[in-house]
Amino acid sequence: MPGLTNRDSHMGFKPIGSYPPTGIDVLIVGTGLGGLSAALECKRKGHEVRVLERNADINVAGDMYFMGLSGTRWFKHWPEIQEVYRDISLHNAWIETYKHSGEIMIPPKKVSERLRAAGLDPNLAPGEFQMRPLVYKMFLDAVVRTGIKIEFNRKVVDYFEDVRKGGCVTDDGTRYEADVVIAADGVGSKSQKLVGGQVRAESSGRAMWRAAFPRKHLDKNPEVKEFFKMQPGNEPIVRTFLGPSTYALTLSREDVMVWIMNHDVTGSEEENWNHTIDAEEVLQGIDDLPGKWCNIFKELLGGKENIAESVRAHVRMRFIRTACAQKMGLYNAELLQSTDWDKVKLDPRRAAPKHPKWIWEHDPEAYAYENYDKAIVSMETGVEMEEEDSFEPNYPKGYRYEPWDAFKIMEDMRNGVSLELKPGNWD
Repeated sequence: MPGLTNRDSHMGFKPIGSYPPTGIDVLIVGTGLGGLSAALECKRKGHEVRVLERNADINVAGDMYFMGLSGTRWFKHWPEIQEVYRDISLHNAWIETYKHSGEIMIPPKKVSERLRAAGLDPNLAPGEFQMRPLVYKMFLDAVVRTGIKIEFNRKVVDYFEDVRKGGCVTDDGTRYEADVVIAADGVGSKSQKLVGGQVRAESSGRAMWRAAFPRKHLDKNPEVKEFFKMQPGNEPIVRTFLGPSTYALTLSREDVMVWIMNHDVTGSEEENWNHTIDAEEVLQGIDDLPGKWCNIFKELLGGKENIAESVRAHVRMRFIRTACAQKMGLYNAELLQSTDWDKVKLDPRRAAPKHPKWIWEHDPEAYAYENYDKAIVSMETGVEMEEEDSFEPNYPKGYRYEPWDAFKIMEDMRNGVSLELKPGNWD
């Protein structure tokens, strides 16, 4: 399938109501962005959807993150979502790059200017900076509008499946069954025992200090307020600070200021948006870092008889791509934490993370429709996922998957052995 040269999807517009009811019951566990996205798309495809959430309410906490273009193409089928997304996105934001010491290395440029300098289409960014609370509310509002039911205070403690149904059990002993269960409840999901074995999450050895606060607090310090000012016309700007073994960034918006810094784990971090630590720990942590930091800082694919094969086809199309994307994340972390400023002066792209076309040009929905039947034939004839050649890969061409260990990669990086993205074309 050819790569996309614009923001739109290859798929025709099919809003909710375009598909007839399938009679397939889908149970989704978790109301993160993945769970809510799955709920909306399953509903659009005509399935019956229920969602379970362990907490008593929705969590709209969080700050800034980067949302890739390939992950938003399905918005085409949801006009309300698409409209809100356009309104809240940081389109063509300004970006400025500093050394950790405060020395400016790349002056403020719009994303379009940076893309043009890199020989890319200035009107087609690989994604956009987003505020998680705004994106989350956008998804949640859409879920409410479509009438999808969310049951709160449902902590799932076990999953099960047989030849007829799958399901889960909550901590009060309630059993839920469905034709398809989507476990969107995080890395430690109890579903792992059914989908490949329990895998213990390995720490990367890195964490993020993060803070988001009303911009008015900058009034307390005129010097800080001036440094982190917005661009003319009150346009938002992202400032990146690259230093030895770490990096940081800030976002200046009209309403909020976001401050994020990558650091070695200290033991006080948690996988929880509501977790906080004392500011003194952060200040001391910055002082302990190497170097002196600046103070300013397709149609219906089948009925119920095809559910199992559909899930296997999904794994076949997703697994290697996801593994490559995860490895790319480690590569980018190393790049930002070990900036060679002499090379950056010759080529500013060396101070920017990789955003290869195989990631952002991808149209996941169109790819699934185009290659689903081929994937099924391959599975029926015993072709292993790593040997799939009946359709184009959605990961780097020429790459052959081999299991890799995040812990080993992090250990190598600490020992000065750089991560190499190979084989294949990762650009």
